[in-house]
Amino acid sequence: MSSTLKLVAVSAGLSVPSSTRLLADRLIESARETLAAEHGTDVEVQIVELRELAVPIANHLVTGFPSPELAEAIEAVTEADGLIAVTPVFTASYSGLFKSFFDLVEPDALTGKPVLVGATGGTARHSLVLEHALRPLFAYLRAVVAPTAVYAASEDWGGTGDPLTDTLPTRIGRAGRQLAALMATTERRTVDEVPVLSFP
Repeated sequence: MSSTLKLVAVSAGLSVPSSTRLLADRLIESARETLAAEHGTDVEVQIVELRELAVPIANHLVTGFPSPELAEAIEAVTEADGLIAVTPVFTASYSGLFKSFFDLVEPDALTGKPVLVGATGGTARHSLVLEHALRPLFAYLRAVVAPTAVYAASEDWGGTGDPLTDTLPTRIGRAGRQLAALMATTERRTVDEVPVLSFP
């Protein structure tokens, strides 16, 4: 494994500023700080903003040909050592833009890749989207999904959080540490070679 790892974050937020992008940024910092402090590893970060690729994604779906900027984004995701994927919740699931982007990724391209998933929404009632939509999506793509997924409702930002689920900063810290551990110990493997790791 190289001394510098590449971490790519995909943000499907539509507004500017975006709580989805804010969550992605905080997850990036958590993973990057852990990799530096605990593993002595430098991290190169790239952020893919899907709102900027909405038209190229739609064109690719109907023509089969990606624009140069979309091809570059897909390549960044598939070649990354670790991936953070964050989406807003629309109609109790990931956004259509988020799903459309990952529909364009080759089915085997994420095999064995460490992935941390997150979502944002207006109410905590949508938090199960992480388990019934996001985790199955990346399991289908044969990625290695970190045990802790992070959902941020409107009240989580600056709030005390639900005592049963910890505060948002606590969950971000735990998720970042888990992704860092996966990135530090997992090289690209076939699906049958993906290790089983334990986490605190």
